[in-house]
Amino acid sequence: MGFARTCSVALVGVEGVVVEVQADLEPGVAAFTLVGLPDKSLSESRDRVRAAVVNSGGEWPQKKLTVGLSPASVPKGGSGFDLAVACAVLGAAERIDPRVLADIVMIGELGLDGRVRPVRGVLPAVLAAADAGYEQVVVPECTAAEASLVPGISVLGVRSLRQLIAVLTDEPVPEEEPVEPGRPDPMLAGLCVPGTGMGTGLSGASDDAHALDLTEVVGQTAARTALEVAAAGAHHLFLQGPPGAGKTMLAERLPAILPRLSREESLEVTAVHSVAGMLPPGRPLVDVAPYCAPHHSATMQSLVGGGKGIARPGAVSLAHRGVLFLDEAPEFSSQSLDSLRQPLESGHVVIARSAGVVRLPARFLMVLAANPCPCGRHTLLGDGCECSASVVRRYQGRLSGPLLDRVDLKVEVEPVTRSELAGHGIAGDSTRTVADRVRTARERAAARLAGTGWRTNSEVPGHALRTRWPAEPGALDAAELDLERGFLTARGLDRVLRVAWTVADLAGRDRPGVHDVALALQLRTGIARGVPMAIGSGA
Repeated sequence: MGFARTCSVALVGVEGVVVEVQADLEPGVAAFTLVGLPDKSLSESRDRVRAAVVNSGGEWPQKKLTVGLSPASVPKGGSGFDLAVACAVLGAAERIDPRVLADIVMIGELGLDGRVRPVRGVLPAVLAAADAGYEQVVVPECTAAEASLVPGISVLGVRSLRQLIAVLTDEPVPEEEPVEPGRPDPMLAGLCVPGTGMGTGLSGASDDAHALDLTEVVGQTAARTALEVAAAGAHHLFLQGPPGAGKTMLAERLPAILPRLSREESLEVTAVHSVAGMLPPGRPLVDVAPYCAPHHSATMQSLVGGGKGIARPGAVSLAHRGVLFLDEAPEFSSQSLDSLRQPLESGHVVIARSAGVVRLPARFLMVLAANPCPCGRHTLLGDGCECSASVVRRYQGRLSGPLLDRVDLKVEVEPVTRSELAGHGIAGDSTRTVADRVRTARERAAARLAGTGWRTNSEVPGHALRTRWPAEPGALDAAELDLERGFLTARGLDRVLRVAWTVADLAGRDRPGVHDVALALQLRTGIARGVPMAIGSGA
């Protein structure tokens, strides 16, 4: 009787569980049994592994073979267990020393010819292995750079099962034929999976966003100020205005003024995009803020996550540490919009399914854009709006009060005038200039919040702001009066205070004053408070 074991990783959402892959050979009729709660794609590994071993020059054992995946209570799916199953079988057949396999984590799919193909979720899988105390992992060669992002772990990238067998048995490592120049590499097909959102608005982070400059936006002083405040404090933003005023242009330029992700944030975002199959080849680490813009026909499951079996990341998770832009927001279903209320508050989403409960990260900056009415001309002077008052009221009422109460900044985007289009107006600052101010404000906030676990002003609870970092005496009088009149809720007052701190950070002040709170109220309610819509004005 032969026995061997090695390890692989099962992914549940974006979290991994180390799975021990055990192979047992006994005398009897040749058969291959796979146990341990596998799904359909994992059950099919029996045929893939057998063909890969034979085509790699190995001998398939003609005995009763049982492969167990432990713990058996954890659902397991995907083709990433192929490599571990093949090595465990070869260890039980004494082709490989079983002692060598015991402390190695193996992740990869096997082709019928023995090539090791990439799979999704390599980074969270390696993170789980490192957390469990393992020091060696074997992954497909094209995902070795992604696995190497995890510190303190030795990564071996292989192109074929033959190479891995040679390494584990101290034999000469055979050379695999490289892909001919100009021909597509089929090994990269497992990294970007169709249907995950590549190129459809649910896209990953890209440096292309940094090519969009704010100088291309004509006019819109108030909206540009709101965009800067939103980036500096990670505040949610609502842009309302007629078609063609520049709402989408502003939203598309928001990622470029956000600071680059820290190392910890990059690993969080990369893990989500790796599980979703959205990491582009050659870009193992996402270090810029992602931008996701789903179509208004998106379902609730596509926004918050879901699907059959274990839930998969949705748009809110793909926008983690970045921007979620909902254009034509009233056209989204009310169920989809209201499902955003939990992640907007908590920074994560918990999805319960019969197959298990998954917790996915979802701390994003939400930007809503909407027309004032179905025809879009409700506020335009000189153009008759054909919508009745009830139609306008019903259209605007599609955005629920509880959702809008979680939005910090609400700005009316005015139509662009002929003079502004002709270039006679005051040119706004470039993306680089605004990004520098945003980065400085973020640094001021980070220094103030050091040791608290909070990173931006939007994350700080209102109680902490009122007790630990109070505003100047009398600065909140106007906001408290609005609370008494019913114009603000208690949550709204806290959000005004957070925005006021962001305005103060942008202006370089130690704490918010009367003008900072007035500008925050103006951005929150849309009601003029007698202060210019510019950072630092009236100081």
